Amino acid sequence: MVDSTLFSLATLNAHPAMNPDSVIQGDHWRIGLITDALVRFEWSDSGRFVDDATQMAMVRDFGEKPEFTVTERNGWLEIDTPSLHISYNQRKFSPEGLYATVKHVNAIENTWHYGDVQRRNLGGTYRTLDEANGRIPVDPGVNSTDGWAIIDDSKSNVIRETAEVNGNHNDFGTWATPKEEPTTDLYLFGYGHRYREAVHALYRLTGPTPLLPRFVLGNWWSRYHRYTETEYRQLVERFEKEGIPFTTAVIDMDWHLVDDVDPKYGSGWTGYTWNKDFFPDPKRFLNWLHEHGMKATLNVHPRDGVRAFEELYPQVAKAMNIDPESGEAVQFDLTDPKFMEVYFDQLHHPMEEDGVDFWWIDWQQGGLTRQPGLDPLWGLNHLHYLDSARNDGSDYSERNPRPLTFSRYAGPGSHRYPIGFSGDTVVTWESLKFQPEFTACASNIGYGWWSHDIGGHMFGYRDEELEVRWYQLGAFSPINRLHSTDSPFNGKEPWNFHGDAERAMTSALRLRHAMIPYLYTMNRRAAFDNEPLVQPLYWDYPEIEAAYKLTDEFRFGTELLVAPIVDPAERSVQRAKADVWLPQGEWFDFFDGRHYTSRPAEGRRLEAWRDLDRMPVFAKPGAIVPLQMPAEGEALNSVANPRALQVVVFPGAENSFTLWEDDGAAQSKDRWASTEMALRFEGDSAQFSIAPAEGATDVIPASRDWTVTFRGIAPEAMHAVRATVDGSAAAPEVAYDAETLSLTVTLRDVPTSSAIAIDSADGLAVADDPVEADAFAVLKDAQMLYMTKEHAYRAIRELGKDALPALSTLEDLHGVGAQTKHQSHMPQPVIQALAEVLTRN
Repeated sequence: MVDSTLFSLATLNAHPAMNPDSVIQGDHWRIGLITDALVRFEWSDSGRFVDDATQMAMVRDFGEKPEFTVTERNGWLEIDTPSLHISYNQRKFSPEGLYATVKHVNAIENTWHYGDVQRRNLGGTYRTLDEANGRIPVDPGVNSTDGWAIIDDSKSNVIRETAEVNGNHNDFGTWATPKEEPTTDLYLFGYGHRYREAVHALYRLTGPTPLLPRFVLGNWWSRYHRYTETEYRQLVERFEKEGIPFTTAVIDMDWHLVDDVDPKYGSGWTGYTWNKDFFPDPKRFLNWLHEHGMKATLNVHPRDGVRAFEELYPQVAKAMNIDPESGEAVQFDLTDPKFMEVYFDQLHHPMEEDGVDFWWIDWQQGGLTRQPGLDPLWGLNHLHYLDSARNDGSDYSERNPRPLTFSRYAGPGSHRYPIGFSGDTVVTWESLKFQPEFTACASNIGYGWWSHDIGGHMFGYRDEELEVRWYQLGAFSPINRLHSTDSPFNGKEPWNFHGDAERAMTSALRLRHAMIPYLYTMNRRAAFDNEPLVQPLYWDYPEIEAAYKLTDEFRFGTELLVAPIVDPAERSVQRAKADVWLPQGEWFDFFDGRHYTSRPAEGRRLEAWRDLDRMPVFAKPGAIVPLQMPAEGEALNSVANPRALQVVVFPGAENSFTLWEDDGAAQSKDRWASTEMALRFEGDSAQFSIAPAEGATDVIPASRDWTVTFRGIAPEAMHAVRATVDGSAAAPEVAYDAETLSLTVTLRDVPTSSAIAIDSADGLAVADDPVEADAFAVLKDAQMLYMTKEHAYRAIRELGKDALPALSTLEDLHGVGAQTKHQSHMPQPVIQALAEVLTRN
């Protein structure tokens, strides 16, 4: 049984009533100033308004009264705040009688009139990418270049604490019910170009993003395939043999009876009975996955209810007062608390006790239930999430203390029920190209934890380069879940691909697993600071036009900027490019430490050309990125707080980073350990420090191996570094890698209660990029005449580095080698790739 006390509005931190001191009201209208830029407009024919929580809105009193004035003049109300001026004629809402102007924003249409359809909204997200082949329209978010956006909550159900619904006992404590009567209920977000503030306000209104369990930040294996237990075990063992970590096993619908269903019962799309021909002992199989460090989720399509062929039909029918002998199907009815109680207690909980860790809710059948306005997808997400949060002392709740769902997006507020499944995309470059933009703009509606079908799901074509680029995007996506159809030609296992493609795919998957410490810190930031992992660039640079142009590019946490490659390589240069905008300042290639300078205030556009082995990822100056490393005795798929850490540090500016770790058991701030890392400069010297862990230090290892990699550093730094532990000199292992411009300092078995300091007498001087070597690498791979290559390389060497930028102009390089009949102009992609090398600084 569900513990209803878990799901009270108080437990959900709901405060749905507005602050009465911030409300202006007439007989049929009400205006609530939640903040000086977030305003609620209500109209009720009866004069009765909604003070309950709704499917979207949980908190309408933010605990402070915003600054505002109200003036009545000739029947009009003039409401003025630091952010808005609102005019209202106190009649039924109309475009002429209700409008608001956003202050402090230079926009053509910064005035909202009631009923306006916005043309410059920056986008939110969409329910599903099912069968999408490239760009599709998305629903609006709370940000726009006009400075305002509207969320219409008029048709939302209200959520109330109630012990009984429609005469049925309700074990869930709260229930979504229709409003007694129609009302207009609008929320105006008038934050101008303060995009981050607008999203923060949305989170305060709708509720925060919950913490995710650590394992979901690793790699997920998923495939629409009729696996048997033996085949799945062989797959996992092959991944282990190849050294490819996976933390989540997604088992699609064929875990249950599908083809053996008598047509008189309908299709086998819905099912709750294990196919024992495939999985003779489900509990054994699930326990085996756990022993190999993987959590398990099963796909469920609940639409067709429980039919007479199911193993559990007799007891379910009896519980629903249906004669089991009749064979009458138990209808799926999300609006019936009794059915939902049986649905969870008798269908799902037993399988969870056997080892299922969470559910993939694959609802695809529209938005109608027996209750007006209640979307079945939203209801399933809400109730599954609440059910997964139960703390009933069961093996399931001990094994999975942090609630989790995996389902499609169901409208504003859906971030409360992560994780999102974006649907079955087509395997094409067009699909890949849309996913970075789709992920980033979802943050404009607070939806941060999208899981895409990495590699594409269906149709399309085989293109090994496309698959590699998709894997690389997956490594820098909120959730990295590989998925595909059952086609024997569409398996996503890296060993199904050739040579360089296989190596690049494997590298991307290993990198993703290594990033779990960084990602988990960003998970905490998303939950406690309302900052999604992936963010559009215009959040930080709203007045720079270029920040809106390159929709493929995004922030990835606090330290990194990602520009995925979403177009195929140019044959002539054997590389692919990403169009990049670098904000003003210094930037470093995350992988090889090359240094980029963006001097203009409006930033800098460039083309970043990369071989198949990686994509452009840039670290800000001073960036600190913690990664986990394999440690002796640690399982390949381990998501425990790591015994060995590599911290990648970039020069150029002072910075600090706090690594957050916990025991994974609660949605609170009480059981966290923090380890602060900082890069500081004083005079000509620099120091990188790792402070003793603080807080709940029992949740982390007592000692650690630390590998600090200073990337983009001159080789001379190798002889200028000294390390201390608790003030005493240490004897670290020190090495330098010229290929990645990386100085590595390793200290082993250091107590986590100790302070580490690594001092550099030369201030961690930024390395000179190996321009000649990088130019040679471009020319070496270029598919062109040898004589033209030689003349180009000679020109680069003879002009010297100070003169090299001039050589990168189109005219200069076009002219190289035009002197004899044995030479020809250089291909344009080769020119562009060289231009990047020659003009980085």
